[in-house]
Amino acid sequence: MTHRLATAGLLAAALSLSACADLSPTAQRTGTGALGGAAGGALIGAMAGNAGLGAAIGAGVGAAGGFAWDRHKQSNERAFNQGVQAGRSTPR
Repeated sequence: MTHRLATAGLLAAALSLSACADLSPTAQRTGTGALGGAAGGALIGAMAGNAGLGAAIGAGVGAAGGFAWDRHKQSNERAFNQGVQAGRSTPR
Protein backbone atom coordinates (compact mmCIF):
# COMPACT_ATOMS: atom_id res chain seq x y z
CA MET A 1 0.00 0.00 0.00
CA THR A 2 2.76 2.45 0.93
CA HIS A 3 4.67 1.59 -2.24
CA ARG A 4 1.61 2.39 -4.39
CA LEU A 5 1.09 5.68 -2.60
CA ALA A 6 4.73 6.67 -3.08
CA THR A 7 4.59 5.74 -6.77
CA ALA A 8 1.42 7.75 -7.25
CA GLY A 9 2.97 10.74 -5.49
CA LEU A 10 6.08 10.61 -7.66
CA LEU A 11 3.96 10.34 -10.80
CA ALA A 12 1.84 13.31 -9.76
CA ALA A 13 4.95 15.37 -9.03
CA ALA A 14 6.50 14.49 -12.39
CA LEU A 15 3.33 15.40 -14.26
CA SER A 16 2.93 18.68 -12.44
CA LEU A 17 6.53 19.68 -13.17
CA SER A 18 6.27 18.74 -16.85
CA ALA A 19 3.43 21.25 -17.20
CA CYS A 20 5.86 24.08 -16.37
CA ALA A 21 7.53 24.10 -19.79
CA ASP A 22 5.60 27.06 -21.21
CA LEU A 23 5.51 29.19 -18.05
CA SER A 24 7.51 32.36 -17.49
CA PRO A 25 10.60 32.12 -15.28
CA THR A 26 8.72 33.97 -12.54
CA ALA A 27 5.85 31.48 -12.59
CA GLN A 28 8.26 28.54 -12.69
CA ARG A 29 10.28 29.74 -9.71
CA THR A 30 7.19 30.65 -7.69
CA GLY A 31 5.53 27.31 -8.48
CA THR A 32 8.66 25.35 -7.65
CA GLY A 33 8.93 27.17 -4.34
CA ALA A 34 5.28 26.45 -3.57
CA LEU A 35 5.65 22.77 -4.44
CA GLY A 36 8.78 22.36 -2.35
CA GLY A 37 7.28 24.32 0.53
CA ALA A 38 4.11 22.24 0.45
CA ALA A 39 6.12 19.02 0.55
CA GLY A 40 8.26 20.21 3.44
CA GLY A 41 5.26 21.65 5.25
CA ALA A 42 3.32 18.41 4.86
CA LEU A 43 6.19 16.44 6.37
CA ILE A 44 6.53 18.78 9.31
CA GLY A 45 2.76 19.00 9.69
CA ALA A 46 2.45 15.22 9.68
CA MET A 47 4.87 15.05 12.60
CA ALA A 48 2.90 17.74 14.40
CA GLY A 49 -0.46 16.11 13.68
CA ASN A 50 -1.93 18.16 10.82
CA ALA A 51 -0.31 17.54 7.43
CA GLY A 52 -2.87 19.58 5.49
CA LEU A 53 -2.30 22.74 7.47
CA GLY A 54 1.45 22.24 7.29
CA ALA A 55 1.26 21.82 3.52
CA ALA A 56 -0.84 24.96 3.13
CA ILE A 57 1.51 27.06 5.24
CA GLY A 58 4.54 25.56 3.51
CA ALA A 59 3.10 26.27 0.07
CA GLY A 60 2.53 29.92 0.95
CA VAL A 61 5.99 30.38 2.41
CA GLY A 62 7.59 28.47 -0.48
CA ALA A 63 5.75 30.54 -3.09
CA ALA A 64 6.88 33.76 -1.40
CA GLY A 65 10.45 32.47 -1.28
CA GLY A 66 10.36 31.43 -4.94
CA PHE A 67 9.01 34.83 -5.94
CA ALA A 68 11.70 36.62 -3.93
CA TRP A 69 14.38 34.41 -5.52
CA ASP A 70 13.02 35.27 -8.97
CA ARG A 71 13.23 39.00 -8.24
CA HIS A 72 16.83 38.53 -7.07
CA LYS A 73 17.77 36.64 -10.26
CA GLN A 74 16.11 39.31 -12.43
CA SER A 75 18.05 42.03 -10.62
CA ASN A 76 21.31 40.16 -11.25
CA GLU A 77 20.46 39.76 -14.95
CA ARG A 78 19.66 43.46 -15.30
CA ALA A 79 22.94 44.44 -13.62
CA PHE A 80 24.89 42.06 -15.86
CA ASN A 81 23.22 43.37 -19.02
CA GLN A 82 23.88 46.98 -17.98
CA GLY A 83 27.54 46.12 -17.43
CA VAL A 84 27.78 44.48 -20.84
CA GLN A 85 26.19 47.49 -22.52
CA ALA A 86 28.52 49.87 -20.68
CA GLY A 87 31.52 47.80 -21.74
CA ARG A 88 30.43 47.76 -25.37
CA SER A 89 29.87 51.51 -25.47
CA THR A 90 33.34 52.32 -24.11
CA PRO A 91 35.82 53.13 -26.91
CA ARG A 92 38.88 50.91 -27.09
